[in-house]
Amino acid sequence: MDSPESATTPAASEQSWWPAPHASGPVTGRIQVPGSKSMTNRALILGSLSEVPTEIVNPLESRDSTLMIESLRALGTQVEANDSGQLLVMRDQVPIDASTPRTIHVGLAGTVMRFIPPRAALSSGEINFDGDAQAYVRPMGPLLDAMASIGIQVTPVGADSLPFGIRANGSVRGGEVAMDASTSSQLISGLILSAASFDNGILIQHIGDSLPSMPHLQMTIEMLADAGVAASVGANTQGKPNFSVEPGELRQERVVVEPDLSNAAAFLAAAMVAGGSVKVPHWPDQTTQPGDQIRKVFENMGGTNELNGGVLTVTGPDQLVGIDVELSAIGELTPTIAAVAAVAADRGERSLLRGIGHLRGHETDRVTALATELRRAGLNVTESEDSLEILPGNLKAADFETYHDHRMATFAAIIGLVVPGCRVQNIATTAKTLPTFPEIWTTLVGQ
Repeated sequence: MDSPESATTPAASEQSWWPAPHASGPVTGRIQVPGSKSMTNRALILGSLSEVPTEIVNPLESRDSTLMIESLRALGTQVEANDSGQLLVMRDQVPIDASTPRTIHVGLAGTVMRFIPPRAALSSGEINFDGDAQAYVRPMGPLLDAMASIGIQVTPVGADSLPFGIRANGSVRGGEVAMDASTSSQLISGLILSAASFDNGILIQHIGDSLPSMPHLQMTIEMLADAGVAASVGANTQGKPNFSVEPGELRQERVVVEPDLSNAAAFLAAAMVAGGSVKVPHWPDQTTQPGDQIRKVFENMGGTNELNGGVLTVTGPDQLVGIDVELSAIGELTPTIAAVAAVAADRGERSLLRGIGHLRGHETDRVTALATELRRAGLNVTESEDSLEILPGNLKAADFETYHDHRMATFAAIIGLVVPGCRVQNIATTAKTLPTFPEIWTTLVGQ
């Protein structure tokens, strides 16, 4: 996790084409999935504010987590890994020169670009933020406006995307803010993760018409509570959610990071499209990770699942069926579900994926990207602002673009299991959250 080059430099194989492994029969395997990116990066932020050292067990090692670590180090946080891969996080341990402007590179990591700026405001000096070219179109305006409204100086005034800067003086007033987080729940999580250290805490009134990825907000609230912070979710008189964090001391001593269930979903999808059974150990009985809901989705598409002794087993169906599903709460699973739906379409089944408009502001416009690549693979797709309808048709081999998006890469790999001759551009983009994906995938398929 200590190499700045790995965090900020695109892979040398960016333009290379990866032959997607084709399954000649049912897929059977047991997959050890690395730690959750969402939990790892939240634990790192909270550890940087904790009054006691934080031990993070089973952290994810990936580009996104490396970017988070480097960002926190630039703010004076000490983050070290031991021989077992566990992290020790200690606040205010690294001397920094606040008189010299610093630039934090966020890559294409939504958690870094949304979580670090409010945390950086508790530091001192001029701190600038930049990232990958594609990060310039990811929504930031609501967060930056909210930061300005609670006393954080944002430059330029009215900035709504990268690049931007802040002038930090070591404290943040906090208080009540109104925010439209319809484009990403990370905009709210970014503020509430650091809010216990604000003078007046925070009360966020969500004013948008919708709020995607609520499970991720529940994860943030739960992790704050585990660190001793008074944090809660309520509702205003119009029934819209609000989020409250009281000022106080944060004490996060130890966090055990769960396996990344959204990354696991792609491997479970292998059993759905090719037949066979895939097992994932250490699957939690209860979790706030949205990825857990893939079990119900795959059941509705004909598969079966069993959670026994912490091991989840998903078995593919004799007849894969299409699905009509609302995905606003679990949008990050959409590319995986779309890939399984594409195989169902090849078998005569229609699917409708709804509530996914917020995915247009992810690593790429995932709605249009999915529609484009499904058409490239021979299917008819109807795209609306908020949905994709995948119609029955015949899949064909394709060279899939990934748009520097790790979920688009795994989407293409799933289709390649059942359609021989597919290739995936820049499979190395999976290093964003799962650097070993190509090796694990190839081993699972048996090639």
